[in-house]
Amino acid sequence: MKKLRIPLIIVAIIFSAFMLRGKIPHEKFNSEVWKTANLNREENMTLRWDMMNDLRNRYKLVGMTKKQIIDLLGNGGDLASSEFRYYLGYSKTGINTGSLIITFNDKDIVTDIRVWQG
Repeated sequence: MKKLRIPLIIVAIIFSAFMLRGKIPHEKFNSEVWKTANLNREENMTLRWDMMNDLRNRYKLVGMTKKQIIDLLGNGGDLASSEFRYYLGYSKTGINTGSLIITFNDKDIVTDIRVWQG
């Protein structure tokens, strides 16, 4: 039984990697590409989704100022608003799309980030 365990674990790992291939985005976040991406073009439809993991890993968005967010991601809506929404395009899970929602306090500091998918 022990002899069979290691090959089964290896097969499970290989199978899992194969099934997840293409599902875990590895696109590096690039501010200029994020701001200028035409999400209507087929090759860009998931571009912002693909950048989300790297964006969240490389930048501590909570605590940033509204100006820093605009410099990083572009204008996400009405400057007087307490919330910016950035369209993310298609989510690679069917026809779902989504938005990155950034909430600011009365001092224009980010207090919350969330991703809406629907």
